[in-house]
Amino acid sequence: MSTNTSSASAEYADIRADLTARAEDLRAEYARALAEISDMQRDRVSDGAGDDQADAGTKAFEREQELSLARGIQARLDQVEHALAQLDAGTYGICESCGNRIPTARLEAFPFVTLCVTCKQLEERH
Repeated sequence: MSTNTSSASAEYADIRADLTARAEDLRAEYARALAEISDMQRDRVSDGAGDDQADAGTKAFEREQELSLARGIQARLDQVEHALAQLDAGTYGICESCGNRIPTARLEAFPFVTLCVTCKQLEERH
């Protein structure tokens, strides 16, 4: 292992610990969201026979909210896992668009970012 890789590993040790903890939290949150969706589905099947249109609409809306929440959790988990994979590959902290280093302060604030500020701003303009 080169000195540069070793120092990068040490520099990112706290970020790795934060990302690992965040991934575990998101996995637990996602499992809870899926359990909630499953419970809603089970309740819908068992007691939905007498629902009027308003009740059915409310239940459908609540189900969609839970699905949207679960998709958001999964998207955040995907970002965190991607950052962990970058750490493992030695490419963490390198902008995926231009190849420049992402400032450590940005990574500390947003440890799962994959773009430097300039490339992120360009992406948002398009």
